[in-house]
Amino acid sequence: MLHQKKLRFSTTGRGTYNISQQINDVIKTSGIKYGICHIFIQHTSASLILCENADKTVRDDLETYMAKLVKDGDSHYQHTVEGPDDMAAHIRTILTQSSLSIPVHKGRCDLGLWQGIYLWEHRTNSHKRNIAITVMGE
Repeated sequence: MLHQKKLRFSTTGRGTYNISQQINDVIKTSGIKYGICHIFIQHTSASLILCENADKTVRDDLETYMAKLVKDGDSHYQHTVEGPDDMAAHIRTILTQSSLSIPVHKGRCDLGLWQGIYLWEHRTNSHKRNIAITVMGE
């Protein structure tokens, strides 16, 4: 069995957004109890991460680390048309992930106790983000 759905999320700027419940809702609607859920973000300046869901400071620390690693407005960037955060956002996306594959068990993502699925917005302004979800199984 195969089920596909696209979701659209609104971000308010740079940061992480827990989308675990929306992904589980798609799996529930699919009727698939056991299989795999593939999640793909259709953008080059935002990414997907599997991360700690209990303590927000973990995600805050990731943002702090990424800001040191990939600086907005670096003078070495040639791609500057969309602002000082744009090329940095592209690099952040390359360093993280554009897709995740997660097992489906009993009609839900089979995540660990402290895991959540997050959209990580890398731009400083708000954006609309599209995510394609494919659930395969029985």
